[in-house]
Amino acid sequence: MSLNLLFDKGLPVLLAPMAGITDMPFRELCIMHGADMTYTEMISAKGLFFGDKKTRRLVIPSDIEKKFAIQLFGSEPRVMADMARALSYEYGDRLLLIDINMGCPAPKITSNGEGSSLMKDPKLAALIVETVASAVNIPVTVKQRTGWDDTSKNGKEFAKLMENSGAAMITVHGRTRAQMYSGMADMDMIRDIKAAAKIPIIGNGDIRDGDSALRMKNETGCDGIMVARGAMGNPFIFAEIKARLAGENYTPPTDEERIKTALIHAKRHIEVKGEGAFVELRKHMAWYTHGMRGANAMRVALNAVSTYDELERLLTGCFLM
Repeated sequence: MSLNLLFDKGLPVLLAPMAGITDMPFRELCIMHGADMTYTEMISAKGLFFGDKKTRRLVIPSDIEKKFAIQLFGSEPRVMADMARALSYEYGDRLLLIDINMGCPAPKITSNGEGSSLMKDPKLAALIVETVASAVNIPVTVKQRTGWDDTSKNGKEFAKLMENSGAAMITVHGRTRAQMYSGMADMDMIRDIKAAAKIPIIGNGDIRDGDSALRMKNETGCDGIMVARGAMGNPFIFAEIKARLAGENYTPPTDEERIKTALIHAKRHIEVKGEGAFVELRKHMAWYTHGMRGANAMRVALNAVSTYDELERLLTGCFLM
């Protein structure tokens, strides 16, 4: 299977894999609002290997995800390859690609030699890509940063090594691990990686609206755009970006539309996970209502809400009366 499907309609706009955020209900909403492809949350290959039920549930796609991507993280090439092979057999043509996380900056990930710490060990990173790519018949891709810190910004060399090791596409988050999510994304580095690469390069970092997506495209020449934090509480961003890239007008959602979408999200979340997982919804509801009049009081009241009916009364009472 090739990646042509992803690029056959022009510049794709993708939903980034985000731990604790890009679960099935949220991915569904992003698809409905125009995301060209979704990724699972980042998934521990070792967790899958040892049969962890919580990890396994993260893999399950929605019925509307006709093509989707799974992102794995880990530092053991054989475990990564075995789990990639098993997933490719399980999901067949629905699984467009396996992405390898080499960009997560979280200390609990990097302390195990995983995520962005692999940028400090390019030989191991290359071996992981080679081993996984040889185990599956679908594209293997990489998500990386620009480097570990300002003294080791090896993003260009690292990306070329990943390409030579078998990566079919690379997403570049334009920050070092040391930056975490602060500062500005390094458009120059993304542009340099794109100029040197023979495979598609996806630009990621600081995509908050249509204008920032257009800036990423124009300044880097990237082959696609990945939206991460800009989509939190804002699945509408995909329609906005597509309109901006096409030079078309875009009408932002009204507060009423945002609240209705938040409630659709909440109802679907509970259908999939049960009301016992309601606490996970609170951050999403806060994101949807950010900037609205009364949002601060709503966030305080949200801590006492534990059912969909209570949430509906709260949101309609705060914002739709």
